[in-house]
Amino acid sequence: MISTHTNPSDIWGEQFSDDERALLAPFVTDLDSSIFGLRNLPEVVKGALFSRYSRSDKSLRRILLDEFIQAPEAGFAAIAGRAEGVDHVDQLVAIRQAEAFYERVLIGYGDDSVAELGGAHVACEGISNIAAKALEDARIGISPLEKSTRYVVFNRKVAGQYRYLREAAIMASAHADAYQQAMDGLFDCYSAMLNPAIAFIRAGSPREAGTSERAYTSATRAKAYDLLRGLLPMATLTNVGLFGNGRAFEYLLTRLYAAPLAELQQLGTALQQPLDAMIPSFVKRAKSERGHEQQAYLRATRQQVDAAAQRIIATAQQQPTPAMTEQQHSGVELIDYDHDAELRVIAAILYAQSNLSLAETRHIAESLPDTERQALIDVYVGERQSRFQRPGRAFEEARYCFDLLADIGAYRDLQRHRVLTQERQRFGIQHGYSIPAEIEAVGLAETYRQALEHAAEVSSQIAIDLPDEAQYAVPMAFRVRWRITLNLRELYHLVELRSAPQGHPSYRRIAQTMYALVREIHPMLTEGMRFVDLGDYQLERLDAERRLDQKLKRLGHLE
Repeated sequence: MISTHTNPSDIWGEQFSDDERALLAPFVTDLDSSIFGLRNLPEVVKGALFSRYSRSDKSLRRILLDEFIQAPEAGFAAIAGRAEGVDHVDQLVAIRQAEAFYERVLIGYGDDSVAELGGAHVACEGISNIAAKALEDARIGISPLEKSTRYVVFNRKVAGQYRYLREAAIMASAHADAYQQAMDGLFDCYSAMLNPAIAFIRAGSPREAGTSERAYTSATRAKAYDLLRGLLPMATLTNVGLFGNGRAFEYLLTRLYAAPLAELQQLGTALQQPLDAMIPSFVKRAKSERGHEQQAYLRATRQQVDAAAQRIIATAQQQPTPAMTEQQHSGVELIDYDHDAELRVIAAILYAQSNLSLAETRHIAESLPDTERQALIDVYVGERQSRFQRPGRAFEEARYCFDLLADIGAYRDLQRHRVLTQERQRFGIQHGYSIPAEIEAVGLAETYRQALEHAAEVSSQIAIDLPDEAQYAVPMAFRVRWRITLNLRELYHLVELRSAPQGHPSYRRIAQTMYALVREIHPMLTEGMRFVDLGDYQLERLDAERRLDQKLKRLGHLE
């Protein structure tokens, strides 16, 4: 292994003069170590630099110096903001003017992976929850962070209006007044129930000695917000922060442009602008001829598949419907799994520790008695001290497919998982809604129910004319159906994380049920799931808030 303090001259046989070191210093974290970072460089420069790096015998610092900093045609001084008198506006102009130069650098790299060499942070503010879900569906290459319904109250008005999307097609239709009345009714109900819900929770869970008022207030408010989030419609405006690479952003833009909803198409146009300013070379194909062809393909395929599927389903529904199973009633159904999962995992464990073929290790796995199989799996799992210590990649050999039916709020939380396949159906009212037991107990269920059913009636009327836009009127208390296919390693992560005490009760139940279903069929493989919490809690966030108190005390921010 090369030491991080190895002198580059020992590796590359090169030396930098004092003048060259002075030129390089602002743009690298270390001039002498063989391990260093880049800084103070636009994304387009970093992307082009690494592209050259993969096809050159030179060191990265030498390429940066010779082909960028000291290349007159690169316009590097203005781009990097190092030229005397260059302001921010001039810098942006220089970046655009230098595109031709960087295109010549990048043109020899046809692989789309080059677009992963530039990244950007983008804020998307004042978008609906429908749009937020569309952004978060980008599971690879983009990391989203959305405003929480648990920690942020949603009853604030701006210019006398609640903050929900007044969708253009709906507002131009005969449904406009009914839509606004139903949405206002949901937010009125949310606002009116807030203080009674907090009071009820505090009365049922008094503050214990040793619990700070800060922790107690945060936990009780989070609980109240959790109970009431079912009233929030999918039109509710939220904020989403994104970090991603150019390739992922390019595909996201293409999908937004091809989406059936006007808001998503407009979001694509709005998102293109900051990305063009930050990583233009990596996202330009979203609006190129190739991008337009891809959009046309996505639109046509969606429409054709929808028509074909509706025809097939309509024919099939003429046949008698089988009775629902117990799993279907629970909302968590294990549809399919690898029946030879244990053998697959054991073969993979042995494979990495040998020079045998996979067929040979599979044969050995088949010959092992159950006691040896369990012993090997136990050793592979190891002595886990926390849920962060997950088993290795052999556990990715076992796969499970679940069909889930739960309130939209639970879907929003579980949608965040990335290393799996998720696909949902359209948001609608056909599966009914759920009312938290606490809302029943406090005596607010009838008001809650009336607001939901009014919104449902309006949504169903809108759906006659505008089926896609009708989703905006659906409150989060209504159920949505979606499927998840994941491997055993990701299952460890999901069920241990989402069953944690601080989690929302609706998705905790899903995680607990997923665990129980897999444990029933594969007890040997689930033996290592030591951090699944099967308990119930009144104030889910309280322990987490107490831990935060301890951190604040250590930092001197809490008396």
